[in-house]
Amino acid sequence: MPRRPTDLWVFLSVAFGLSWLIASPLWLGGVALGSPAALAISLAMMSTPALGVLAVRLHGGRSGAPGASRREWAAGTGLTLGERRGRTVAFVVLAWLGTPLLVAAATAASAALGLLSLDLDGLSLFRRSLAGAAPGQTPVADPHVLLAAQLAVAVLVGPLANTVAALGEEWGWRGWLLPRLMPLGTARALLLSGVIWGAWHAPLTLLGYNYPALGAWAAPFFVVFCVPYGALLGWLRLYSGSVWPAAVGHGALNATAGVPLLLGDAAAPPDLVVAGITGLVGSALLAAVSAVLFRRWPVRRPAVSRSEAAV
Repeated sequence: MPRRPTDLWVFLSVAFGLSWLIASPLWLGGVALGSPAALAISLAMMSTPALGVLAVRLHGGRSGAPGASRREWAAGTGLTLGERRGRTVAFVVLAWLGTPLLVAAATAASAALGLLSLDLDGLSLFRRSLAGAAPGQTPVADPHVLLAAQLAVAVLVGPLANTVAALGEEWGWRGWLLPRLMPLGTARALLLSGVIWGAWHAPLTLLGYNYPALGAWAAPFFVVFCVPYGALLGWLRLYSGSVWPAAVGHGALNATAGVPLLLGDAAAPPDLVVAGITGLVGSALLAAVSAVLFRRWPVRRPAVSRSEAAV
């Protein structure tokens, strides 16, 4: 696909500008961060990177620059299944089922390091969440049964439902942006795209999203997570030639990342800054897995001209 120097700025302006616009009710007052309205806002924000990709396509048509056909454009932004469809489908399954395993590994490692107190027998933190959801009512089933059902839905059904929203992000960040940055070199492209992705969450993370105890410091801290996790999603995208494994992996993480809040001890609630997949333990695990994948199965850098390398 042709690379116009202004494309990057069109993409970022739309993705960032619309995300702040959509999140403005959170900043103007009247919408609490944990409310259903805030959830709707966060879901709407996830579409803005995809709108950025569409804006680049529209910008190309209006500027009179030569453009790719729809098929070439879809392939270039990862919407197809890539050159080897069977492998891409296998990667989708791997992302679907492998992501919960990474969440479980990060949870277990956090507990082993003494950073997470689990209550597998009493499920005190889970019981407290049930009581908060239905004050004064007795659960209709044993909490262990309810937990097993919730985990089964999160692993088997949650990724499918969440992929719809996650695709809005992944088509932008890994589908369009990461290949656009690859002329900088794989490591730099992964680092820069991860930082941009993390910074895009600022309308939420500056309010303490994901890490309430950090307040506004949650914004730079979330970038620490986005870089290694973006590298893992980036490997899935680059190695398969398709954005779908990354979108499913992203959806699976959104469905299962809250496991420490289900298994934790109410007397010592989890510190999500360090524990779990989105804490420091998880970030270290994701960085290690990403490093192994890129070393064992390196991706090919596309050949580009000097003019194409300018971003």
